Amino acid sequence: MRQQLPFDLLGLDSDNGSEFINDTLLRYCREHHITFTRSRPYRKNDQAHVEQKNWSVVRHVIGYDRLETLQELELLHMIYSDLRLYINLFQPVLKLIGKNQVDGKSRKLYDQATTPFRRILAAEYLSVDRKALGMNLYFQLNPVVLRARIDANQARLWKID
Repeated sequence: MRQQLPFDLLGLDSDNGSEFINDTLLRYCREHHITFTRSRPYRKNDQAHVEQKNWSVVRHVIGYDRLETLQELELLHMIYSDLRLYINLFQPVLKLIGKNQVDGKSRKLYDQATTPFRRILAAEYLSVDRKALGMNLYFQLNPVVLRARIDANQARLWKID
């Protein structure tokens, strides 16, 4: 995952369960100078942004079925590989930039919808070399082809008994 990021990984936030927190992960974070934080027990809203993306991205495409075979795992890897590129490079999202209270009601203020890729390109901390790599990848991809591959692999996944 770190090799696929266009920036250095500075921190990792995980859920509170033992499936996420273990000696191997803690050691890895210490060795690579990655700040590791975790959610608080019994505070389900600590991971609200992650849970939101689980629904809008993962559950929307894959659903809730239990997938256990190596064939299903292989298809999931192919779907997620393409889905990561499709969502981050071609799907614009709104970003909450503020909230105002008007007559006791909260009014949310959003910036202009843009892709996560465009937000990264606008970031000052990203090197010119990394931006160039990202632009090269962007121009090599076709969102229609990506979506077709996602849909085809998704159909293959549902045909597995």
